[in-house]
Amino acid sequence: MSVLALRDVAKHYRIGEETIPAVDGVSLTVCEGELVGLYGPSGSGKTTLLLLAAGLLEPDSGSISFDERELSTLSAAQSASYRLRDVGFVFQTFHLIAGASALDNAAIKLLAGGLSLREARRKARPWLQRVGLGARVQHTPEQLSMGERQRVAIARALTGEPRLLLADEPTGNLDSRRSEETLRLLRDICHERQIPGLLVTHDPLASHFVDRVHTLRDGRLHDGLDAELLAAPLR
Repeated sequence: MSVLALRDVAKHYRIGEETIPAVDGVSLTVCEGELVGLYGPSGSGKTTLLLLAAGLLEPDSGSISFDERELSTLSAAQSASYRLRDVGFVFQTFHLIAGASALDNAAIKLLAGGLSLREARRKARPWLQRVGLGARVQHTPEQLSMGERQRVAIARALTGEPRLLLADEPTGNLDSRRSEETLRLLRDICHERQIPGLLVTHDPLASHFVDRVHTLRDGRLHDGLDAELLAAPLR
């Protein structure tokens, strides 16, 4: 049973003489087959929480485990394998390779995992088709709109069939129709493959596609969704 578990996790940043509690004593469990939505104002610590879950940041205190493995106990090689093979991360900034086709950008994690270029492309192509880019697989990022680049990044996160899905504002550059399609896809992936998923968002639409909602304010986690956040304009 693959479960993401954070227990009393804290991550503080020091800026001059001030300490900023980006994540302040957060405990959260995301079970297999569950997509959890995390709302909060800008600067509330949402992205930091995702980076901690992905093993891209180390907590100052508390523990983070996936599939009953404490991330802090993993060796450097095991940590790299966790990020490469277990985690599908949709970054808010796309991190696409300029000049490379959408197909090769989507296949990059598979190549890093040791597959041949031909096999990586074969596995990546259906995911590009699933995000609506089947006719754009040979286009480079420079030839794609912001929304299309976002969808390439989503396909890249899914090509390796990850065991944990983490998504940072995956609908931030999409219109309402594409947003709904993307949210439905992420929900379906978690449900079909029985993997845990954590979705950071400002998008009110997302609350209709996740299984559970939390709000993060000033590094503190609260159950449910603050109505003020839904009423506020998207950022």
